Amino acid sequence: MATEAAPHPADPDHARIPDTPARGTVVLLNGTSSSGKSSIARALLEVLDGTWFHMPVDTFHAMRGGRPVAGADLPAEIDRTVKGFHRAVAGMAAGGNNLVVDHPLSRRWRLLDLLGLLVPDDTVLVAVRCPLAELERRERARGDRQPGLAALQYEHVHAYGPHDVEVDTSVLSPRGCALRIADFMRDRPRPTAFERLRTASRDGE
Repeated sequence: MATEAAPHPADPDHARIPDTPARGTVVLLNGTSSSGKSSIARALLEVLDGTWFHMPVDTFHAMRGGRPVAGADLPAEIDRTVKGFHRAVAGMAAGGNNLVVDHPLSRRWRLLDLLGLLVPDDTVLVAVRCPLAELERRERARGDRQPGLAALQYEHVHAYGPHDVEVDTSVLSPRGCALRIADFMRDRPRPTAFERLRTASRDGE
């Protein structure tokens, strides 16, 4: 675990906000539940240059405490958590941190919200694909996911526009997917998918 030395109270730098890079890069892994996003994220941390943080939306849901949320209240609870997660991602990137984010863009508002928060030319949108039959097999094998969740998300996660790069986890291993993404990032074409999506969303207003 990283530690830092306690500053001397008389040190003038004690009250100086540290200089950091202006912004970090966000690799956004978009795919259904059980598509392999988290496994790819862990592999990316091993192959990307520099320091990267893995920020999965599931971690934010797992932080929720208190009384169980009633069924009728659950959608609003999830929406609040997701909106907070988006702003946490944007804040970390604005602080100069590089992030690998795994998050299903299964509802269009999630994409639109992120388009207004992230820097488009610093965001790499990755389509994590997998055939539905294999997703359902993985759900059954895992036993820790809502049955049918992948099927509910399947027609939506990739339906809202272009991605920068695509990987298929039924064909490539997590490391193979990570290497393909890392190779793409060495010479990213412009405009990025997020730039094109932001332009399209503004033209549609």
